Amino acid sequence: MAAKDFTIDLNKPLVFQVGHLGETYQEWVHQPIVSNESPRFFESNVLEFFTRTIWWAVPTIWLPVACWCISMSTRIGYTLPQISVMVIFGMFVWTFLEYCFHRFLFHIETKSYWGNTFHYLIHGCHHKHPMDGLRLVIPPAEAAILAILFWYPYKLLFTASASPAIFGGGLIGYVMYDVIHYYAHHGQPTKQLAKNLKKYHLNHHFRIQNKGFGITWAFWDRVFGTLPQTKAAEKSR
Repeated sequence: MAAKDFTIDLNKPLVFQVGHLGETYQEWVHQPIVSNESPRFFESNVLEFFTRTIWWAVPTIWLPVACWCISMSTRIGYTLPQISVMVIFGMFVWTFLEYCFHRFLFHIETKSYWGNTFHYLIHGCHHKHPMDGLRLVIPPAEAAILAILFWYPYKLLFTASASPAIFGGGLIGYVMYDVIHYYAHHGQPTKQLAKNLKKYHLNHHFRIQNKGFGITWAFWDRVFGTLPQTKAAEKSR
């Protein structure tokens, strides 16, 4: 149990401090600090390096991997329309995974030292510092581990010839997710669709943090009843 008077020192590495907040962690982490500064996580420069990622690293690394996966199914003899269907299906599956991760893992409620520390590392840091541009996308090392872990269930669920294209579609969906997520925080949209997307996600950060879990698509929020109400609807209640 953390001391009631424990206070986070924002000038010191944060990761191993947040656990001491105990039951007050959830309140603290959902009070965002709106600043472009990238706070320090670790004393170690090596560990610190692996927590920061420039947004364009995601498409640079993962789009070639996605294309290679899709080409594996192409070489087996599938036609372009068949490949297109498999890729689109893979992207659709990704949107569901994205929603589930965001709702059920990234928003778990913790109060133990290691629970708070884990949550802060995977998502809490993003809610505390939502404009930290170097911690908006998943670091390549972490993404690679997750990709390997997901590759094997895909091989079990789908045929050996179709699974590479479906997995490649999922990787394209992931790239879209991270790039759109970055844009929702730092982009200056001029088109209405992009403006709506930015507003939808920033509502999740600054107004209703327990709803609006979809980043690339609000479809699953509609399906599972986590679509946030508009301000007008809230006022009419």
